[in-house]
Amino acid sequence: MESIIIEKIRKLPPQLQEEVIKFIDSLNAGEVQNRKKPNLEWIGGLKAYRDQYTSLELQKKASDWRG
Repeated sequence: MESIIIEKIRKLPPQLQEEVIKFIDSLNAGEVQNRKKPNLEWIGGLKAYRDQYTSLELQKKASDWRG
């Protein structure tokens, strides 16, 4: 496996090789695993409108609003 990785990295231009090194460093530092979980406080925010509109109607209204 190691030789496959090395061969693929060698085929990259120097700038991308640097990006690979930074990515590997971030993996080793645990940055990927320690990312902050998304905030889901918005869930249920439109609960008051569920009897008034269907999800399709809300999608259309959002689309119209965006222009």
